[in-house]
Amino acid sequence: MSIKAAFLGLGVMGYPMAGHLANAGIAVTVWNRTSGKAEQWAAQHPGSAGTSIAGTVSGADFVFTCVGADLDLKEIFTGPEGIIENASPGAVLVDHTTASAGIAEHLAELAGENRLGFVDAPVSGGQQGAEKGQLTIMCGGDDQAFAKAKPLMEHYSKALNLMGPVGSGQKTKMVNQIAIAGLVQGLSEALHFAQQAELDVQKVVDVISKGAAQSWQMENRSATMIEGKFDHGFAVDWMRKDLAICLEEARKNGSKIPVAALVDQFYGDVQDMGGRRWDTSSLIQRLKGKR
Repeated sequence: MSIKAAFLGLGVMGYPMAGHLANAGIAVTVWNRTSGKAEQWAAQHPGSAGTSIAGTVSGADFVFTCVGADLDLKEIFTGPEGIIENASPGAVLVDHTTASAGIAEHLAELAGENRLGFVDAPVSGGQQGAEKGQLTIMCGGDDQAFAKAKPLMEHYSKALNLMGPVGSGQKTKMVNQIAIAGLVQGLSEALHFAQQAELDVQKVVDVISKGAAQSWQMENRSATMIEGKFDHGFAVDWMRKDLAICLEEARKNGSKIPVAALVDQFYGDVQDMGGRRWDTSSLIQRLKGKR
């Protein structure tokens, strides 16, 4: 008997992730707030487009979600037409949204009351990672729900780990975003300094990338940062949403993240420059001024 999966949320991440599941032979039904996107997906993949949340999740063994934020999750999970009320008992719900740990814990509680499994599973790797099936997935949940969902998530991941109980995946993603914020700002300042010093910036990168300064950001974003190209998918608006979640959690647990807080303000400056949809490496443009 074939596995049936529902996938709700077909943005730049969800669209290819659902495609990997369908191409692996899983019977996938997709739903998107904009119905045309679901129909487009169904025309390109072996699968179908659902017309309602209730109809899409009914009968599915797994329900995957990848939407914008906490409020979006509340909209699609709760209410008479939502996932919780209409998913089949025994189904496992896997949420790939980057959201708060609190919403993950709340949805897991509702899921448990309805005999549903729940895994919070935010991802890292961006649009390119989703398209190539090379995402890093950080999960929170119980061992049983994770074990059931793991073989499906492996179709679009290169690293997949259960970090602890529900909410642990979201908290791990916060650690990821805090680390990235500081790295991108440091790289931006370094490249800007090299330009102002009238060095051959690409030669500088070629040299220092072989030493202690090397990072994924340097390897994958330095060239386009030098060229002023910021179209790699993960937008400044989304990063600010993520950092807001990090800052709120830091207030709750008493951690001090001053660099992340400062970089969040810098991303606000980038937004004011018209860079809301630029990717996160656009911090360097703030140092150069308006273009």
